[in-house]
Amino acid sequence: MLSVSQAEARAADLVERAVRAGADAADVLYHGDASTSLQVRLGALEDVSRSEGEQIGLRLFVGRRSASVSSSDLSDEALAALVERAVAMAREAPEDPYAGLAPEDRLLRGPAPDVDGDDGADPAPAALRARALAMEDAARSVAGVTNSDGAGASAGRTILALATSHGFCRGYTTSGYSGYASVIAGTGSGMQRDYAQHAVRHLADLDAAEAIGRRAGERAVARLDPARLASGTMPVVFDPRVGNGLLGHFLAAIVGSAVARRTTFLLDKEGESVFPAAITIRDDPHRPRGLRSKPFDGEGLPTAPQDLVAGGRLTGWLLDSASARQLGRGPTGHAVRGVSGPPGAGPTNVHMGPGDVTREALIGAIDRGVYVIELIGQGVNGVTGDYSRGAAGFLIEKGEIARPVEEITIAGNLLDMYRNLAAADDLEFRRSINVPTLRIDGMTVAGA
Repeated sequence: MLSVSQAEARAADLVERAVRAGADAADVLYHGDASTSLQVRLGALEDVSRSEGEQIGLRLFVGRRSASVSSSDLSDEALAALVERAVAMAREAPEDPYAGLAPEDRLLRGPAPDVDGDDGADPAPAALRARALAMEDAARSVAGVTNSDGAGASAGRTILALATSHGFCRGYTTSGYSGYASVIAGTGSGMQRDYAQHAVRHLADLDAAEAIGRRAGERAVARLDPARLASGTMPVVFDPRVGNGLLGHFLAAIVGSAVARRTTFLLDKEGESVFPAAITIRDDPHRPRGLRSKPFDGEGLPTAPQDLVAGGRLTGWLLDSASARQLGRGPTGHAVRGVSGPPGAGPTNVHMGPGDVTREALIGAIDRGVYVIELIGQGVNGVTGDYSRGAAGFLIEKGEIARPVEEITIAGNLLDMYRNLAAADDLEFRRSINVPTLRIDGMTVAGA
């Protein structure tokens, strides 16, 4: 795997080759990564793996015609063949009036923000194994846990470099560490499974192994002996580990490609109240150590924090250059891409601001409802906003979390759900999309 400076040089060289071969414009993305992961089960090492790989992707333009090609072979011969093939493909491609590099005058030119994405650590496999064993031991020590699905720990590093024929050439590196444990509680037909996991950029921020394992065990035991739930209309409370999915549907609906194709339930909602006035949703690519923090986007534009929803109102769309041209706008610095295709648009670190009531108060006002900890299936229509998901969680009775429930379905329409949403004050930054505990009144719940 190349260093950042080596990756920048290799990307810039490939851009120059493409221009010499007849391309009117070109950009190159280098992606290299290396990772080590270990899994254990029932106190024994089950799997250990080490992977290292690198790819380079070339996108070039001949007029308004473009082609994208990639290779994991970075030799001179392979890259020469890559350029030749890409030029030939582009000359045969259909014209696209929206194709092209990002506007040159909007590229990142000054100092890049320091997002503190790499701690430089390189834990030995023995340390990862010890962490995985400690997580599983802690989970299995919880009374009621009867079996294990295993535990694992991983560490890795990624290097990215982007170069364009407009003169942009920069790279950066990120580190990543994670741990998880998954266990089973109960016996026979009454068994229940649950898990806990944590992923961070800096090893020092990773939850203690014992805490991850204990959380997994306690979650599995809490799900034993589920009750049946009568169908009806009632409040549904989403635990933060599944509530962020509600925000994921919102983010998918505001990407430029969906807006340009008119295939989003939020079409024509720009500037309108989509959430209650107390709700703010913020995208922050500069959060130190954030899982999706980055100094520039996939086209070389500077990134910047911004409110996607302010005072409950939708402020705009997430746009790469192509979708921005389709909509007659400028790109927003949200381009995302891989090595094998053109950029799209997507968020970075997103969070919903906390409310002003505690989780206990949010739940305490509910006479009968459901607290959801797991969602099943993909029953969401991105065009209409219709929402129907399998779920599991706990009954809420007279303001208290009671017995577990499973095999239920929760349904509604995302527009109605967003308008009836209330947030607790327990926001924590543990994922790339973070929300506090959320309550939505008036959802349809179908019991077993």
